[in-house]
Amino acid sequence: MSEPYNTPSSSPLRRLVGYARVSIEDQVNDAQVDELKAAGCRVVYEEHESGVARTRPVLAKLLRDIVAGDVLVVVRLDRPARSVSHLLEVIEQLEQRGAHFRSLRDPIDTSTPQGMFSLQVLGAVVQLERTLIAERTKAGMKAAKARGRLAGNPGLRERRPDAVRAVSAARQQAYLDDLIASAQTWLPTVRRLRPHHSWDDVVRILNRKGNDWTVERLRRAVHRLVRERLAEASLIKRSPKRPPEDRLMTLVAGIATADPDLTLLEIGQQLERMHERPPRGGRKWQASSVKALLDRACRLGLVTPR
Repeated sequence: MSEPYNTPSSSPLRRLVGYARVSIEDQVNDAQVDELKAAGCRVVYEEHESGVARTRPVLAKLLRDIVAGDVLVVVRLDRPARSVSHLLEVIEQLEQRGAHFRSLRDPIDTSTPQGMFSLQVLGAVVQLERTLIAERTKAGMKAAKARGRLAGNPGLRERRPDAVRAVSAARQQAYLDDLIASAQTWLPTVRRLRPHHSWDDVVRILNRKGNDWTVERLRRAVHRLVRERLAEASLIKRSPKRPPEDRLMTLVAGIATADPDLTLLEIGQQLERMHERPPRGGRKWQASSVKALLDRACRLGLVTPR
């Protein structure tokens, strides 16, 4: 086994975060946990879930908690993912957060050139597999059409209840998987703003960061995560009525977040073009009025201090 990252000679010091999973509820993770701790992991997340399960709540929490510089360590590649494509999604999420991935028994270590090369090979294999599946599907549909058979699911064409239920369940599960995979890009903002701010304000701030939400889609997504116990129930509580200054503060926070290089006067000019009146009346925004709202947004955590 190679030396752990957090040795006295390592620079900078990295936190090793272990993840262990077993497939049967009455099994224990002791062997994996011992191996991860021997590799230098002081924190180990343990999950009891089957290998084909699409929801991994413990893994989802780990991906939310991990920070830049951390290294997610597993014993084998099959522990965190149900497929190669799923593994690549997990590693992509880690890369977006500035974290790394390491498997103790496989040549995957995204902090090294050799490990990144192995990862690229895996990605190429997945792409080839998708291409071959698409080609086989097209060939099968063409052959079926030549024999006079209709392509698609016979159960759906006949509207059999069991087939309709199965397809609906598969779509719902795929929707949940997509939410879990993307949650780290939008859920922290929702947690920071809800329920103190309206859904409209949350959507406005998220979309200024490059997202493409509508109020209905965001509410449905958060409600689904709450039902799955992957998000707090407080997020879907009714937001309190707020004075006009709160709405202006949210607007200022959204403008500042979208373009951190704007000066106070430039933010005020944008508000004027939006026909927003200053809190003290009039039509002209002063830098001091913008600064007061921006300072308040900073105290609430809506924006980082400038």
